[in-house]
Amino acid sequence: MDELWSFVDNKGNKQWVWLAIDAETREIIGCYIGDCSGDSVQKLWQSLPAIYRQCAVIYTDFCLSYPVALPSTRHRDVGKATGKTNYIERFNCTLRQRVSRLVRKTLSFSKKLENHIGAIWNFIHHYNAFLPPLSSFPF
Repeated sequence: MDELWSFVDNKGNKQWVWLAIDAETREIIGCYIGDCSGDSVQKLWQSLPAIYRQCAVIYTDFCLSYPVALPSTRHRDVGKATGKTNYIERFNCTLRQRVSRLVRKTLSFSKKLENHIGAIWNFIHHYNAFLPPLSSFPF
């Protein structure tokens, strides 16, 4: 899991994009757009399919919102040097490159939260639809 911020209408209205990725398939399995709080992390957790909430180990950076909302049996804080968050960090870069309204210094930004959420979800669905089959991954 990881998070990135953007804004809607003005730079004072920050919106955090909370994401979860399956490290094996690279599929985005959860997303929530909201503030930077434990409540938003809880909503991200609830957006995950039930099988992930029951079995998966969640690796995150040291953001203080994660331990508040994620079950301690499923959550591990890790540094970037471990490589456990590489795929989600790479996806964040891809998301910022492909969805121009997420670039920090930009002239194209969302004026309405609904449009902002729609653009992000549209990209996530497109990204997941064009992932290669699991058998083509080199591991």
